[in-house]
Amino acid sequence: MPTSSHIPWVISVEDADQLLLGSDLEVRVADVRWYLDGRSGSAAFASGHLPQAAFVDLDTVLAAPAAAESGRHPLPDPETFASGMEAAGIAEDTVVIAYDDASGGSASRLVWLLRATGHTAALLDGGIQAWTRRHGADALEPGAGDVVPAPTGSFRRTPVNPEWIATMHDAETAESDGLPLLDSRAPERYRGEVEPMDPWAGHIPGALNVFHAENIGADGRFLTTVDLRKRFGEAGVDSDTEPIVYCGSGVTACHNLVALEIAGLHGRLYPGSWSQYSALHPEPDDACGS
Repeated sequence: MPTSSHIPWVISVEDADQLLLGSDLEVRVADVRWYLDGRSGSAAFASGHLPQAAFVDLDTVLAAPAAAESGRHPLPDPETFASGMEAAGIAEDTVVIAYDDASGGSASRLVWLLRATGHTAALLDGGIQAWTRRHGADALEPGAGDVVPAPTGSFRRTPVNPEWIATMHDAETAESDGLPLLDSRAPERYRGEVEPMDPWAGHIPGALNVFHAENIGADGRFLTTVDLRKRFGEAGVDSDTEPIVYCGSGVTACHNLVALEIAGLHGRLYPGSWSQYSALHPEPDDACGS
């Protein structure tokens, strides 16, 4: 059985079961379902969630209020994040297993934030779908999960490691600095063909599109380490480079950051992402950002 310091960034359902049932570690399951189209993550949670899971709201716990100068999902301040963790039954030494129903597209934000503040967390590989394939849909628990076990201690108010973050200036100068700049959004958003959320469509000049959803295989689980290294290598990332990663608002970019860690690589998050950049830059004549 692994110790908390040896828990990987992504964990299989089988290994998660072992941690939950056969470990002396304090383990908490967090449901981080969230939808770009405005559907309610808490409603999805109430319709059925993993046993003993707590719902963690991305908009209020994993982000500060939206603002043009900082983006749609700025990083939360330490007090907001810590209070949200405690409300979910997560203490300083709790091992967190986070999941969603989008192969980690939103839950990776919680995993990244916990890791970036010095805590132990893993993403459930394949999400709720992988869990129900193993245990059956009837093993899900309905209800709002109002009764959350109290944490065995407080959660430390710690800022995100500044070395894990990139600024808008860093993203703007990445190309001239010789750093890969990875855009995690869907290809049509990267190409500027559609933009459902932000002021104008396009991408940051010099960025390459590495769509986060393509980190996942047909079974809904992450690609192998070898395949992920190849995928990021094609975007100019190797063990000697530290890419800057962004998306629409700093959420799905965390999925690429988790995938980089699986591949034995490391990147920095540009939290403001396209929502900040497009709000603070005029739309170019070609409206593609290239």
